[in-house]
Amino acid sequence: MRVIIVGAGEVGSNIAAGLADSHEVVVVDVDGEQVTELNYSLNVLAIQGDGLSLDTLEEADVGSADLLIASTDDDETNLAICGTAKVLGDAFTIARVKQVGFLRTWEREPGAFGVDFMVCSNLLTAQDIVQVIGLPAAVDVARFANGLVQMAEFELDEDSPLVGQTVREADRFELLTFAGIVRDERVELPRGDSRLDVGDRVVVIGPPESVHRFALTVSPTEAANDTESVFVIGGGEIGYQTARLLEERGLSPRLVESDESRAQEVAEELTDTLVFQFDATDSDALEQENFGEADVVVVALESDQENLFVSLLAKRFGVNQTIAVVETGDYRQLFEAVGVDIAINPRAVTAEEISRFTREQMTEKLAFIENESAEVLEVEIDDESALVGRPIQESVPDLPADVVVGAITRNRKLVSPRGETVIERGDHVVLFLEADSAEAVTAAV
Repeated sequence: MRVIIVGAGEVGSNIAAGLADSHEVVVVDVDGEQVTELNYSLNVLAIQGDGLSLDTLEEADVGSADLLIASTDDDETNLAICGTAKVLGDAFTIARVKQVGFLRTWEREPGAFGVDFMVCSNLLTAQDIVQVIGLPAAVDVARFANGLVQMAEFELDEDSPLVGQTVREADRFELLTFAGIVRDERVELPRGDSRLDVGDRVVVIGPPESVHRFALTVSPTEAANDTESVFVIGGGEIGYQTARLLEERGLSPRLVESDESRAQEVAEELTDTLVFQFDATDSDALEQENFGEADVVVVALESDQENLFVSLLAKRFGVNQTIAVVETGDYRQLFEAVGVDIAINPRAVTAEEISRFTREQMTEKLAFIENESAEVLEVEIDDESALVGRPIQESVPDLPADVVVGAITRNRKLVSPRGETVIERGDHVVLFLEADSAEAVTAAV
């Protein structure tokens, strides 16, 4: 597949890195230094130029592209690039936007702006945040099979009852599969006698209710009560969307916004959210509003420095779970290293969503684990699949060894993925695999 990526920032570079080994990739960016670096570091053709320029897009030969991804930091620029690409050829176009309004317009009329698929960074980030809330010790969550299956990654601390147990001892939840263990930045496929240790990140796949029960065993002290009190710090688009989605879940979050006019606007639109107007770095004001009694604090301010400060302040107040938005991808590990429970980078979330579209049509949903060293993907089984009509224990030899069948849904019902389970045509199968095996697995199933 021939892919043109316009915009070589964090989003574009991450996508290019994931595609370079198996596709013909051309990257366009105005930054000459970034272009030079990409030409040396990746197997791509990087071109310096303005992606809005017809001449630049013709130089990149957009007319012969199969896929065009507009991933600059400017919404209007990305929409214009997609529109121009449709004039020059018939590439499938993907636009990255931040404003939810553009997404709503596109959803009303798919194909609007010349965009075939639109990815909204702010909404995706809010959705990721809300998925994690309520699962103590969870560092990543994704849903598959129309919500029937959930993947969650949990970090074990020294107080977790699971530390010292084997996977066989810990595996006591209906339809739940231990898919992987992330240890020392390496992904291991668990065996029954694999022993869990402090600092391990355990990846499980199963129905949401079983994942939730497992979460209670990972960190029972944090899970003594269901999540009820959530503070959202920052009334920008990510904070607003997070509060809105929490309202949809039946919660009544509290939101802090320093700008008076924005606070009033948010208060008028979110009827079940209690909005406060003050500076979130004011510890006295936070204490007055019982900040330390919150179950979860989501920090989505305008700068990484402020987000880190308020997150650590929340920990000092005694908040159980802190979730911070990190605009600079390199800071994500730093945030978590100094005590923030979960750091979410909107650019990484966006790159992951766009990367799903590079898979074969059968791949329905994709999630990444540990800096893309492992993947969780959902596939629909057809008559040509290596899995169809055979028990899992017989099908596995046809696939790379590092593949785990995490879940199966059939006619919108979960099927237990045991060794003797026969996979049928039309089943949706959720697989956990090491990234190096992705292409082989996709081709086989």
